[in-house]
Amino acid sequence: MSMDKPCIAFTGGGTGGHVYPGLAIIERLRERWDGRIVWIGSGKAVERDAVRAAGIEFYSVPSGKLRRSLSPRNLVDVFKVAAGYVAARSTLRALGPLILFSKGGYVSVPPCLAAHRLGIPVFTHESDVSPGLATRLNSRWAERIVLSWEASLAFLDDARKKRAVVMGNPVRSAVGSGNAGRGKAWLGVKPDLPLVLVMGGSQGAREVNDLVAGALPLLGGSVAFAHQLGAGNPPAAPNGPTYRSFEFVHGELPDLYAAADIVVGRAGAGIVWESSAAGKPMILVPLVKGSRGDQVENARLLSDAGGAITLTGADATAERLAGEIRQLATDPDKRAHMARAAAAVAPPDAASAIANLILERAAARLAQTGEDAR
Repeated sequence: MSMDKPCIAFTGGGTGGHVYPGLAIIERLRERWDGRIVWIGSGKAVERDAVRAAGIEFYSVPSGKLRRSLSPRNLVDVFKVAAGYVAARSTLRALGPLILFSKGGYVSVPPCLAAHRLGIPVFTHESDVSPGLATRLNSRWAERIVLSWEASLAFLDDARKKRAVVMGNPVRSAVGSGNAGRGKAWLGVKPDLPLVLVMGGSQGAREVNDLVAGALPLLGGSVAFAHQLGAGNPPAAPNGPTYRSFEFVHGELPDLYAAADIVVGRAGAGIVWESSAAGKPMILVPLVKGSRGDQVENARLLSDAGGAITLTGADATAERLAGEIRQLATDPDKRAHMARAAAAVAPPDAASAIANLILERAAARLAQTGEDAR
């Protein structure tokens, strides 16, 4: 055990969806924990910058992508995974954390295996309905498997179910506490129009952006758009009184959620749970090609409960998107009903509950190490 302050370690990365829920938990941990909190990631800018911006120590390890398919790149990545294990083991030995909490992504596998072999308890969290490959691997060594959805239990064998607990997907507290007036003022769009917040910006964002570009002229300026494009993607229209685009939004996001009447985007766990926490109805266009189907499952669960409208296949057209936006924009009762339904499926209080679970295990381990020292 390190002689510094007691430490809790997090791991995960590759996309913001593997980082921001972890930051939401850390936000709650800091209210009750004055020890060290560190993050072990791949060093990609999206995770490194977000973690450091939150004032958290960041350690990078080599990472190789985990693929189910046969690919020549797998051979190279085997060596990267092995190097990641060696680096993670060295980092964990130096840090001596009481617990390692994984938010998934391929970078999390070597640290979880290393922690297990060092006798450090491992907790792993899955945001989507169906567990990803990293979670399936990490769950072999995890003392606790934390799930976001009751439906996820069906994907676990009996041995893993005994270690599983359903607690939801963590959401940063600021998401549900923005200021609508400030959000519309920042956008500079007409304040009296219904506002559609489009959350592009990650894998497959181009399809959503193209649908928005096609829907804009069909709506004839009857609604305003706040459009997150993603890096390098062209805007759907020139900025003006009914349309504002930006590659990414950071500190302004809570205000944009507060100002929005409708949220449009993919069906990753992040947008689903954040929209629920913000009390917003959703129109979801789940990623299908190049995906294991997790977004389709997320969207189906929300749609079946009445919390979202899903557009897939032949339904994913600009005309259908424009029609659904038009109907929701003119029906506040339906928007409110959908927001309540989404909140019932995806309650937004998971971060605090998971933080408590981590602290209970950390306290038990701290007491154990104190006894061992005596």
